[in-house]
Amino acid sequence: MNTYLTEKEKLNHPYYRIMDLKGEELYEKLNSWSRLELIDWLCWNDRNGVYTDEDSLREFGNVLTKERAIEIITEMITEN
Repeated sequence: MNTYLTEKEKLNHPYYRIMDLKGEELYEKLNSWSRLELIDWLCWNDRNGVYTDEDSLREFGNVLTKERAIEIITEMITEN
């Protein structure tokens, strides 16, 4: 089974598309997503991270806020 996406498929996938955004455009796009959509992206991008409510509660005693999720995603995207 082929799990790789073609370049065309990547360009159409919202998780890949946000990686090309910068600055205010990235911030506005991330703000339009729900907290759960942000967590889903984080889990997709970093499978070893602690982002889900269940994992966050167990590990840190709290859940990831939407604001912090946006900060983390922005850091991840701008570092690359």
